[in-house]
Amino acid sequence: MVGDRLTDGLRIGQLLASEITGNEGRLRDLSLSDADPDVEPTPDGALAYRVVREGAGGDGARLVAEAYVQPDRLRLEFVSGGGGDEASDETDRPALVAAAADDEGLRVRPKAVRPPRTLVFVEDGAQVKRALAVFEAVVDAV
Repeated sequence: MVGDRLTDGLRIGQLLASEITGNEGRLRDLSLSDADPDVEPTPDGALAYRVVREGAGGDGARLVAEAYVQPDRLRLEFVSGGGGDEASDETDRPALVAAAADDEGLRVRPKAVRPPRTLVFVEDGAQVKRALAVFEAVVDAV
């Protein structure tokens, strides 16, 4: 059974993208942007797509996370609010993401940049559902 694990970063990224775009539940306001169908995994991670959320009242899409494919995993970089007049809970997004990912048993670490980012690693296709739970936590917090 262990030999059946999906550990190809590109396929994991495709699976997550499919789950997000096909979700009619709590993640229905999320969509993909800047998707690169020809992306090739790299050791440092190649940008495959961005996950954005449509703003209230047609306010425009706001970046939630970026998905980078590596040969053996998918790296999600959740961003803090996009600047401007976001609600104060946006500034707590890195901590919220870290807690949600940790609760789901995903490997997580902060990235010391401005605005702050939280990295979440999806190392197996079975962890995609856990990553969706992290996106749900972000959506529920806004």
